[in-house]
Amino acid sequence: MKNFIYRILEKRHYWRYASFSEIAELYASRTLRVIAIHLASGFASVYLLQQGYSLAWIMLFWLVYFILKVPATFLAGHFIAWFGPKHGILISNLLSIPALAVFGFVPVLGVWAIFIWGGLTCISGAVYQLSFLTDFSKVKNDEHAGKEIAFMNILDKIAVGISPLVGGVIALFFGPQVIMWSAALFYAVAALPLLLTIEPLRIYQHLSYRGFRWSMAFRSALSQFGIGFDVVTTGTIWSLFIAIVIFPGEGDAIYVTLGALSSVTIVAAIVASYAYGKLIDRRRGGQLLRYSVIGNALVHLSRPFAASPATIVTTNITNEVATMGYTMAYTRGLFDSADLSGHRIVYLMAMEALANIGAVIACAVILLCIVAAGDETGLRSFFFVAAGFVLLIGTASFRLYRK
Repeated sequence: MKNFIYRILEKRHYWRYASFSEIAELYASRTLRVIAIHLASGFASVYLLQQGYSLAWIMLFWLVYFILKVPATFLAGHFIAWFGPKHGILISNLLSIPALAVFGFVPVLGVWAIFIWGGLTCISGAVYQLSFLTDFSKVKNDEHAGKEIAFMNILDKIAVGISPLVGGVIALFFGPQVIMWSAALFYAVAALPLLLTIEPLRIYQHLSYRGFRWSMAFRSALSQFGIGFDVVTTGTIWSLFIAIVIFPGEGDAIYVTLGALSSVTIVAAIVASYAYGKLIDRRRGGQLLRYSVIGNALVHLSRPFAASPATIVTTNITNEVATMGYTMAYTRGLFDSADLSGHRIVYLMAMEALANIGAVIACAVILLCIVAAGDETGLRSFFFVAAGFVLLIGTASFRLYRK
């Protein structure tokens, strides 16, 4: 995969030939990891639901998970400063292997398997996300960052489009535990492109906060809260809504249903990625960010009324186009600010911590909704709250979009 990606990029960006090895390795590793994530983690909450855990218990678990992920992100920053982001990605992938292996034994080990999986996944996720952002923000080309982000998104969406459906078929014929073990294998393979690579940053650094302008991060705090809130809404809550409200009692067939409904967005995602990359490189990222956030809010308003496969597909496609618009524009602004901060790791670490706080808020809100109104009504009500909350993403204040 790495050589295939390398050949494509080298022909289109011959002036960056020396750095293609770095970015091709990152693309390859990222694609394989996304396959692993969406083979298993996309079904995790539904899997727990099928094991007899209540919706309130599941959301309380995620609430604690994201609370713990805030300090884990700061620890990840110190790890990356000392060992480098590529070693961080490698360690993250390796941690995910025993995590998913244990998660497959939930029917036998019960809640202890969930706690072990949750703890390892929390550390792995914190280390990976910060490592990936640090690495990509360093090796990108400033003049064509929009195109590079677009290419990464295209690979992500191909992986996302294929893996849930494959995972669903595996669950139907071999049981959901086998999904977890298959994903663990992909995590192992995803680590391979990074085994012999050099770090893009100077390693053995002690992370220093001296001189860092915290105002750079806090200026976009509200937008980061919105992003964390949206991640929980679009991923965990939407999958649970489909399983509980629209397709109750489907058994293991629900995994195929969820996978198929997710996979249909792949063409729209690829087209949107390409178009958005061009807009960002033409300095239209600020407008793309604002309009996409509004579109995303409208999608959340429509979610409570979804009642059939057709409406779910329409919602998923519309959401994909809107979410990708703000994500790509936001990521470009984030990378520019990381460059300007003079403290790349500290800045990205602070922003990740803020996003995790937003995820905590989302979990707390859904808990309040279902305790007050019951599972189904609580889920429907939550989407109306989400529609308003994600508008905060539009408050992002990046210097790149103030020019």
